[in-house]
Amino acid sequence: MLINPSFPDLLKGGTPLLTAWCGLPDPSVPALLAREEFDAVAMDMQHGSMDFAAALRAVPLIAAAGKPALVRIPVGEFAMASRFLDAGVSGVIAPMINTIEDARRFASFMKFPSVGQRSWGAYGALALSGLEPAEYLRRANDLTVSFAMVETREALAIIDEILEVPGIDGVFAGPADLSIALLGGKGVDPASAEVEKALDHVLARVRAAGKIAAIFAPSGARAGDLARKGFNMVCIGSDMSMLRAGAQASLAAAQQG
Repeated sequence: MLINPSFPDLLKGGTPLLTAWCGLPDPSVPALLAREEFDAVAMDMQHGSMDFAAALRAVPLIAAAGKPALVRIPVGEFAMASRFLDAGVSGVIAPMINTIEDARRFASFMKFPSVGQRSWGAYGALALSGLEPAEYLRRANDLTVSFAMVETREALAIIDEILEVPGIDGVFAGPADLSIALLGGKGVDPASAEVEKALDHVLARVRAAGKIAAIFAPSGARAGDLARKGFNMVCIGSDMSMLRAGAQASLAAAQQG
């Protein structure tokens, strides 16, 4: 089932995509959130407890709801990006892209030749897209999105060079890690003035390159702020934070009653 318009087209459509963020190790959770009004669903394998098998099982469940599936792979596990593309994900987020070589290696697993070196084996993606092999090969590089995470001083310093790497479609800002880096490890403040200045710089460079800017927000209110700032995609909170918030709201209502 090919999502129409494609995920890259949705990202460039002018309306920021609000995306669910999942880390709990059960494919039913992203499947459930895909049925809500989120524009896409992302699964976190860097800090979440979602493992490869659970994330893989969730991909067709998210697609069945007509939503793009994304995954954040563990640090340096670039080969895993190809495996998820083969399964049918629409986007991959790679953390800690701190050098041009990191960006090149990530892109090489994300794109077929002549852009990258992704190898053939897209059987899940073929089933979900409904495309014939030759047509999928022709279109695949333009149907999926590679997000290089910018979350360190090193990445900020070379963001233009990262964006110039063939096969890198955009960046994904990590405000929490950016705050740790910019504050010299003295605290975590993703809404600090230093981070806001860095995010403005990221957006300016992405716009200049004509590429895509995405970011994580810890709450819906913060997601709204970042969407208005100009990010193409904002991932909101997490399945765990939503579970806790729902539990607290239900208890508060019951206690007031």
